[in-house]
This record gives sequence, C-alpha cells and structure tokens, in this order.
Amino acid sequence: MAAGLKRDPIVILRIDGEDLLEFINGPSYEAEMAPLFSQIRSDDASLRDCIIKALEKLTVDQGMPPSSDSWVMSNIAEPALRSWDWRGNDQEKPVPQETFLEEFKKVAERVTQNLKEQPVIVAHSENTFDGSGIKRLLSSKFELDKSLNAALENVPKVRNGKISKEYLRVVLDVVAPSAGLPPTGAFEQIDKVVADIFNMKNADDVKMVKEDEFKKLLKDFLGSIMLQLEGNPISVSSNSVVHEPLASSSSLLQPPS
Repeated sequence: MAAGLKRDPIVILRIDGEDLLEFINGPSYEAEMAPLFSQIRSDDASLRDCIIKALEKLTVDQGMPPSSDSWVMSNIAEPALRSWDWRGNDQEKPVPQETFLEEFKKVAERVTQNLKEQPVIVAHSENTFDGSGIKRLLSSKFELDKSLNAALENVPKVRNGKISKEYLRVVLDVVAPSAGLPPTGAFEQIDKVVADIFNMKNADDVKMVKEDEFKKLLKDFLGSIMLQLEGNPISVSSNSVVHEPLASSSSLLQPPS
C-alpha cells in the first residue's frame, strides 16, 4: 500500500505494488483502461507500443510510480516488459481492445512484483490555484509596488523611460511567485489561462508605454487572472521519485504490520 507521510503540501508515498495489484484486479480496471486505450491506440501501433504508453499514463493513484523517471523505467517497467511473453500477440494491427486489456494486466502484474521487490519512494504534491495569492498581492500596495519595481529593474527602457508591452509576460513571470502563480511552462492549464487573457487584451504588441501605464496594465492582467481562477480554480499535482534515503522518516514509510 502507498503509505503516506504528509508534509504539507508534500506527501511521501511508498509505492510497493499493492495499490497497482488492487487496481488491475478491481472492478474499475476495464472502465478506466478502456478510455485510456482509446487515447493511445493507432492503426500502426503495436501491442507493445500501446502497453508502454499505457504504463506512462498510469498515476500514483493507481499505484504506478512516474515512468518518466529513468530509474523507474529501467528497474521496474522495462524488466516487466522483457519478462512478458508477447509472441503471437504483437502482430495484429490495430490492436483489439480485449487483447490490450488482457495483455496489459499481465505486464502490470510483473510490475507489481518488481515494486514489491524494489519499492519506490515518491514525493507527491498537490496545489490548487484559486487566485487567492494574486488577491493577497493586489491588496497590499507596499508588496505589490515592491514586486513590480524589482521585476522592472532589468527590463529594457528607452530614453524617455517607456517600456514595450511585449515585456509584460517577462515581468509577470518574475512577479508570479509573489502572486502565488507557477512559472511559465510549469503547468499547461495555468499557461492557457494566462495566454487567453493576454490574447484577449492584445498584450503582445510592441507598443511603448510609460512605466506607470505598464504597471497599471500588469495589475489589470493580474486582476483578470485572479477572477478567472476564482471562478474556475485549477488543481494540479506533481510526482517525483526520491532517490536519496529519507533518514528522518524512513521508519514512518514502512507499511503497517
């Protein structure tokens, strides 16, 4: 079982195959894997290709550590694939769903055995972006001015002190930590919210504006992002394999006897 040690907002999970075994033998297996198969199947994809992609799609909630981690792939996933007897099942294309569900379960069973022998420690974090961080920043003139002034220090200005609007995204990324926002590229959902608002307000043109107007525009963008997130909060999670031993918590990570 994935025993958790909560370190707000991080939970340390011990992935030892029990949750994955419960998933593949449980009543929700076909209901969850069939839609996933529809996403990854293609006319020229082999059964092996589909199984590899499916392993990459499984989450810690289903008992699978991140297969994007090279150690997990080399020591957990690939050995399971090598021990899987695929002969006679990897020729038919497109791959039938029934074949995929049956053969994927066989590979997953081998993954659970590998996890039992070599449990994986995963740092799991969850965050909800609801605009509250932006609201706190906008409500404090001192903190807002401090953040904006620091962000503008390295922005190129022309002789009359004007700034190109094209730097709004750059400055927003610098201000982001103070506003409780992730950096650009960290989470696709947040990037889309920001991009939609910038496009709506035509923020990417190269018009030159005075510094005060630039700050006003940035405050306006922050306010728009805040309203969007207040109305539609975005929850995101991330998982990272812990490769170093956790000395202070190792005893707490053992499954209950």
